[in-house]
Amino acid sequence: SSYQMEATEHFHPHVSALLNVTPDHIVRHGSMEVYQAMKERIFREETPDDYVVLNYDDEKTRDMKARTQAQVCYFSRREELEEGVFVRGSVRDGLIVIRWQGEEHELCRTDELGIKGPHNVENALAAIAVAFFAGCEPALMVPVLKSFRGVEHRIEYVTTIDGVPYYNDSKATNTDSAIKALETFDGHIVLLAGGDDKMTDLTDFMKLVCERVDALVLIGRAAARFYGAAVENGFPEERIYAAGYSMRKAVEIAHALAKEPGVVLLSPACASFDMYHNMAERGRDFKHLVHELEQQK
Repeated sequence: SSYQMEATEHFHPHVSALLNVTPDHIVRHGSMEVYQAMKERIFREETPDDYVVLNYDDEKTRDMKARTQAQVCYFSRREELEEGVFVRGSVRDGLIVIRWQGEEHELCRTDELGIKGPHNVENALAAIAVAFFAGCEPALMVPVLKSFRGVEHRIEYVTTIDGVPYYNDSKATNTDSAIKALETFDGHIVLLAGGDDKMTDLTDFMKLVCERVDALVLIGRAAARFYGAAVENGFPEERIYAAGYSMRKAVEIAHALAKEPGVVLLSPACASFDMYHNMAERGRDFKHLVHELEQQK
């Protein structure tokens, strides 16, 4: 994290990766420029014998090539690269390819990945590149790519109740992460959002909420600002529900509203410190309450 990199002096990885740079932790670092500089410390000690994996689709990370001595391997889900790790064809079902120093390795299709969402295609591409430079045979990556189901609190499937799946995305502590979660689903989302407000701009987030969310359930300290931003961007007031500082109430509201073919998604776009010790505690509370509902059926 940027907090950890801030404290490093001589950290020297053989392979490093930077996936993107979006507004976060600005209160701590003071500006986007300082925040990005902290992130770039990950490759500061690298030499031409080392590798840095960068997201070609993100302008900020793509331009980092000018500031590293390491060998740069780009990854892209949008463009076929002359060299790097990329998707050939559609991001939904295209073929993942490693192309490096004249050799080409075809792995699997994106629709065979065990994790959901276009952002997870990017995560997979970055992981493939890191594993490749760490010496992993490409063929050995394929069964892992197909079987890995993700980590706790990141678009984590919880259960299905009355035909409606519930997902825990408590790790979405900023709007950019929450946007990626919303993009994972086709729509009809009952969204639980809010918490300890980071005071980032909500415009892009709320525009996507208007497109994909059927009902917005707000919790925590950020609820009032989120309510105002939602209405300002055109989300109907009658589809916004207040749960105060109670996750139990939020889950009960979401359950009452959710209908097939929709989903219930906890993706707060906020930190958790107004109600919990950390985002993991928040996510586990959500899961516990959902399983309580399930047992009542």
